[in-house]
Amino acid sequence: MTKIKICGLQSIEHVLTAADAGVDFIGFVFVPGVRRHITKERARDIIEAYKRNKTGLHHVAIVGLFANQSLDEVNRIIKTCDLDFAQLCGNESTSYCTKVESKVIRQIKVDNRNSKEDILPVLVKHVEEILSFSSIPLLDRLEDGHLGGTGKAFDWSIAGEISKSFDIVLAGGLSPENVDRALNEANPWGVDVSSGVETEGDKDTEKILDFAKVVQQSDQSRSKLK
Repeated sequence: MTKIKICGLQSIEHVLTAADAGVDFIGFVFVPGVRRHITKERARDIIEAYKRNKTGLHHVAIVGLFANQSLDEVNRIIKTCDLDFAQLCGNESTSYCTKVESKVIRQIKVDNRNSKEDILPVLVKHVEEILSFSSIPLLDRLEDGHLGGTGKAFDWSIAGEISKSFDIVLAGGLSPENVDRALNEANPWGVDVSSGVETEGDKDTEKILDFAKVVQQSDQSRSKLK
C-alpha cells in the first residue's frame, strides 16, 4: 500500500483527521520564516494531544521539516516533540544527516527545466546515496527561492523511472484530483501533500479525507490488475 504523508499541519483537528483517514506520516514545518512554520511548543502540544486521543486510530509517524538549521537545533526539536523522522529540505551534507537523532527523510529537488535523459543519472545517484545511510528519498520540484510546498509538480515519468528500482516518496503538486494519475505514472512508495489539501492557504478537512481515500482506492484498483 502506498504510504501517505500530510505535511504542514498546524492543528489537532487536522492531525486527528489525518490519523482517522489512515495516513502514515504527519508533518510539522519547523523552518523559520515560511508560511506553514510552527513553533516547537505548539507542535509539542498538538503531538501530545494526538497521543492522548489516538486510541483506536491508525498509527501515524511524526515528521519535522527542517532546512539548513543547526544540528543542535534539529536534535533539540526532535527530542522536545518526540519526532519519529526529520525531513531535511536544505543543503545538509551526508555527514549531517547521519548525526540527526531520528530517522531521516531527505528531499531531492528535481529541476523541471532539464531533460529526463540529463537529470535521471544525477537523481539516481542522489537516491542511492540517501538509501546508503538508511534514509528515505523524497522527490519534489525545484523552485528557485522555495524549499518545497509550492503546489507545483514535475514530470512524474522521471519518478516512475526511479521507482522501478528504488522506493521513493513523490511530492509536489499533488491533490485529490490528480493523485490517482500520479500513482499510475510514478508508482511511488509514498506520496506527500501539503498545499493540495488546503483551501485559501489553510488545511481543509474534507480534502485531507478525499486525498487519503483516492490513494487507498487507487491502490486497490491497481492491485486487482496485477
